[in-house]
Amino acid sequence: MTITVIRRAEWVIRWEGGRHVYGRDMDIVFDESGILHIGPGWTGTADTEVSGRGRLIMPGLVNIHCHSGDEPLAKGLFDDTGTPQLWGNALYEFSTLIDSDDDAKSACQTLMLSELLASGVTSCLDIAGDHPSWQPLAAESGMRVWLAPGFRQARWRLTEAKALEYDWDEAAGNDARAAAFQTLDRVAEDGTGRLTGVVAPSQIDTCKPDFLAAALDEARRRGLRLTVHAAQTMAEVTELMRRHGKGPIPLLDEIGVLGPDVILGHGICLDHHPLTRDRTANDLTVLAESRTNIAHCPATFARSGQGMESLGRYLRAGVNLGIGTDTIPFNMLEEMREAIIQSRCRSGDFADVTTADVFTVATTGGATALGREDLGRLYPGAAADIVSVDLGAPSMRPVHDPLRSLVFAAAERAVRDVWVAGRQVLVDGRATGLDTQGALAEIDAAQSRAKRIAENQRGHSFDSIAPRSLETLA
Repeated sequence: MTITVIRRAEWVIRWEGGRHVYGRDMDIVFDESGILHIGPGWTGTADTEVSGRGRLIMPGLVNIHCHSGDEPLAKGLFDDTGTPQLWGNALYEFSTLIDSDDDAKSACQTLMLSELLASGVTSCLDIAGDHPSWQPLAAESGMRVWLAPGFRQARWRLTEAKALEYDWDEAAGNDARAAAFQTLDRVAEDGTGRLTGVVAPSQIDTCKPDFLAAALDEARRRGLRLTVHAAQTMAEVTELMRRHGKGPIPLLDEIGVLGPDVILGHGICLDHHPLTRDRTANDLTVLAESRTNIAHCPATFARSGQGMESLGRYLRAGVNLGIGTDTIPFNMLEEMREAIIQSRCRSGDFADVTTADVFTVATTGGATALGREDLGRLYPGAAADIVSVDLGAPSMRPVHDPLRSLVFAAAERAVRDVWVAGRQVLVDGRATGLDTQGALAEIDAAQSRAKRIAENQRGHSFDSIAPRSLETLA
């Protein structure tokens, strides 16, 4: 194996005593098998030597909730839109307007993976639909990718009065589930060692309870994780209360779809949230005791004026959280900043979470959710998933606390190099295994195609569906 040493790194975020700590002036030595040494004065041999002067070396970030299928196509379209009748959320009315063909899906996926790598992500969970390039592109990226082909029994539909209704087709749901399991069979045959399948019934409200329970049974039979969107909006909670007389967490608890191998997408509208009717505050205890994981994606909900009231409250209750980017921007460092700011603003407490809290959530929290205690931390024996940050970048300086400078100011602008499983996959900010420029050439035309389809469906121009932020004058 090829041994690489990053020599005399100015700052290192290493794992010691069950926590992240800073180190100074250290060598980091690794190969494809993992990290071999962290400390001063490596005297062993190395095939490749990299200067660590002026660099912060940190573990790769772990993104446990993102969607590659269509999201880049929506850039610039729906950021100022929402449905007032559904608490201002744009999900049900606008997310279904834009769809992509296989060429567009490849471009979307390439751009997502490129942006994630550029923001220091080495592992991601991609919830999407299968297409010919999905698995090959994930492998070519060099990242660790958990592929989660979604399936469901119902689709959302809005009435003319903007009421949310559901079109059920259980036969189609069974077919979609069978197709998803075929995809997972194919992922299981991957030879890179970096791709893993995830069972993904899409949303708690588009799947019936027995369907969800059977999905978790199959996930456990295969030794895989299960992820499902749950407690993401008040429209969902209201619908579950109407159907079952209980909210999402009590329902999942009743049918046994909780546990350390379950990742709930978002988990915002729990029984302590100000918008809910319950005010019982039991959900966090249930989640903590069952060791169920939450994928926290603050930016996309903040655009609709919504979000988790207090990230710190979840952590203090003992709930394991990871960070996800969900939709655009696919920028993990921006998402971490948003998590801190949103939690402080919504809780009214500047001390609700710290930078260290959110860094832990974005690294070891996500790794725990994926069942990989060797990810998201740097210690001898851990996976060699490593990020190098340029301390000399203007947005990083002056450098008193490099992690704060990175999260609050510099973000991806300071990320230079990334290694996954000991192989370099980002060089000077450029993803080596992805045709990012080719994807950019395709994405504009793909968005134009998708807008024309939406215009045909709605019967009027896209400018009236999603007006531009400024009036266009001749």
